[in-house]
This record gives sequence, C-alpha cells and structure tokens, in this order.
Amino acid sequence: MDMSRRIGVWICTGLLLLAGCSRPPWVPGGLELAPQSGLDAGSGAGMDGGRPEHGVLPSTTGCPLAYRLYRPEAAARSAREPTLVVLGHGFLRSQARMRGLAEAIAAAGLAVATLDLCNMRPWAGRHQQNGLDMIALARHLQAEVGGGERIYVGFSAGGLAALVAARHDQRALGVVTLDLVDTQGIGQRAARQLEQPLLGLAGSPTDCNAQGNAEALFAERKQARLLRIPQAGHCDFEAPTDVLCEWLCADPAPGTAREKRRLRAWVMRQAVAAITALAAGRAAEWPLESAQSGSPSFWAFESD
Repeated sequence: MDMSRRIGVWICTGLLLLAGCSRPPWVPGGLELAPQSGLDAGSGAGMDGGRPEHGVLPSTTGCPLAYRLYRPEAAARSAREPTLVVLGHGFLRSQARMRGLAEAIAAAGLAVATLDLCNMRPWAGRHQQNGLDMIALARHLQAEVGGGERIYVGFSAGGLAALVAARHDQRALGVVTLDLVDTQGIGQRAARQLEQPLLGLAGSPTDCNAQGNAEALFAERKQARLLRIPQAGHCDFEAPTDVLCEWLCADPAPGTAREKRRLRAWVMRQAVAAITALAAGRAAEWPLESAQSGSPSFWAFESD
C-alpha cells in the first residue's frame, strides 16, 4: 500500500473509531422517536415502479431526515399484507449509495424507503438514534404503504442502526445486515435482545469492516444466519459504490471489471433473497441451496 493510501486508511479508521466513541457533550442527546404528526411527506415524483417519491421527516434532534420511497410495480406486488423495507446507508455515506439495492427490492414486490441518516457525524456515529430514526420513518410511511410490518436492512453502520431499529420495533419481521460493523457492543446487546430473525451477508475481514468484528454476534443468536462471501470487500455491498470507498477500503479479491460486476450482482441477489425470505416468513430457508453450493467459496452457517 503506498503512503497516500495508507494515510487515507488511517484517517478513515480514525473516523470509524471516533464514531464508536461516547457522545461528546456538544452533540445533542436524546434517543426519542420523531413525532408522527404535522410532517410534510413531500410531493410524489412518480409512483408504482417509477421514480421514487421524495420527502423530509424531522428527527427529534432537529436535523432533517430526507428520504425516498420506492414503490413496487403493481404486477410485482405481493398478495400478502404490504411490508415496508427501511434501508440504511453506511457511515458518512448517503441514501444515493443504496439506490441500486432499493430498486431491486421494489422490483421483487416490496415497498422500500431509503433515508439520509442526518445524525451521523465524523466524531459520533449516533447508531442508536439512527435506529430510532428508521423506526420513525417506518411509522410515518405506514399510511402511505399500508399494512404495518417492517423489515430493517442496512449496510455497515446502517446495519447496526437496522439492528437497533428491529430490537425496538414490535412490528419488525426481522433484520438483514450487509457487512455489518459493530461498535461499543451496541450490536451484540441488540442481538441478544432481538426476538426476530437476523440474516446477514459479510465479506472478507478488512480494514473497513473492523476485521469482521460483527461475526460474533451472529454466533450468539438463535434464528441468526450469516452468509460469508470471502471474495467480497466492503464496497461490494453498496449499490452503487464509488471511487472513494474503493480507494479507502481494501479489496480481498481484485479482479477484472466483469468479474467485479458479476460478484456485486450476486451479492445483491442474495440480499434481495434474504429480504423476501423474511417477508414470506421463511428466514430459515435462506440462503438458498444454490448460494451455499454454487461455489466452494460461498458458504453459510446457522447459529445453534
């Protein structure tokens, strides 16, 4: 690794460590859900498989939670009671980096909302507040989507927020994490208290997923299943990712552009399969046999 990249990695690692620290006194406190009344959901910019609808929900800390709602096409909608998927981005990233996965989830027949986690700061991840903001968004959109069941999904630190959200939402069907990063034991504590299924995809241990530090919380949980993908790096779980992520985060299996596209498409298919399995009440059937046996490098385990 050349010196410029090494310095960049040190900066990135320092920010991640700072995000896991206790809240500094100058950061607003309070783990409270945003109010559900008097909110402006914004004007729709296309419905039923078109462009996402945009809106803004105020967090209890005062910052604006900008969100996008992706509705499934009428032909793809499930006959079951509608389920909303709430999808969180990684540390200091944005909902734009989850657009591809959101579109794939909507194409599979589920409504999905992404949001910008406005309480994140370089010095404080505020993961628990982020989780409660995800719950607030789910409640806010309940009338728009119908039904009342939710699935929380997140990448990296967004996966930690999703885990917190499911722990505190009785209407959650479960959680799907994408290369989850834990900090300060927040994920472990939430996982121990979680009653719903926990499904996860994880790449090779690298600098940007804290050397795979979240794997232990899957081993502690019943109804927890983890699909390990040794070829995948941290950025392979974003859709679309960008050059900043690829520059900062090590790639365990560099390959051709075509190979990378195939890997990322495979990761996305498995993520969507996990989400639809939760929606159908079939978490124990994920990952599909083809995901476990299709390549000797892809394998999974279920905690005892």
